Amino acid sequence: MQYTISALVANKSGVLMRVSSLFSRRAYNIESLSVAKTEEEALSRMTIVLNGDEYVLDQMMKQMDKLVDVKKIICIGENEAIARELLLVKLNAPAEKRAEIYQICEIFRAKVDDLYPTSMVVELTGESSKLDGFINMIKDYGILEMARTGVTAITRGNTCIKDMVDYNEKICDADELDLNECAQTGKRKVPLFIRKRSAE
Repeated sequence: MQYTISALVANKSGVLMRVSSLFSRRAYNIESLSVAKTEEEALSRMTIVLNGDEYVLDQMMKQMDKLVDVKKIICIGENEAIARELLLVKLNAPAEKRAEIYQICEIFRAKVDDLYPTSMVVELTGESSKLDGFINMIKDYGILEMARTGVTAITRGNTCIKDMVDYNEKICDADELDLNECAQTGKRKVPLFIRKRSAE
C-alpha cells in the first residue's frame, strides 16, 4: 500500500540527506520524494510517497519526528489531498510519426516544449496514474530520456499543514490522557519528554 507523508522541515543543507538515510538504513522503499521552499524562507515542504504497511508507516513517522529539523509531519489520506507530479519526456519523433504523437498529447493534455527534426520534448502534469498511462502510450515510439519530479501534495479545504495535529502532538495528547488516568487510579507513569521545536 502507498502512503503520502507531508512534512515541514528546516530549509538548510543536510536535512534531505538525514531524512532519506532513515529510509535507506531500514531498507524501506520510497516511491517518490520531492522537496522545495515554502512561503516561509526558513521552511521547506517535503512530500514522500512510501510503499509499505501501517507498521512501516508508523515506524517512519516515529523516526522522522525524532529529527530536530522536522517541524511538522502528517500522513495525508488519498481523498484529503490534491496530489500532482510533473513529467518531462524526450521522444523519438520522426516526421512521419509526429501526427500520431500529437494526437496522444492532445488526449492527455500534454504540452510540446521542444521540437527537433527527429525528436521532441513533452511536458505533462497530473496524478501519477495519468503519467503512467501516458508513458505506456508513447513508449513504442522510443523514449530517449525522461525525468519525473515525484509527487507533491497539498490538503483540500482551508486547513493548512501548520494547523493540523501532527504525529508528535498526537503522542502528547495521548500521554496527557494516560497521565490523567494514572492520577485517578493511583498508578505511576513516566511522562514522555516532548521537545519544543521552532523554525530556525
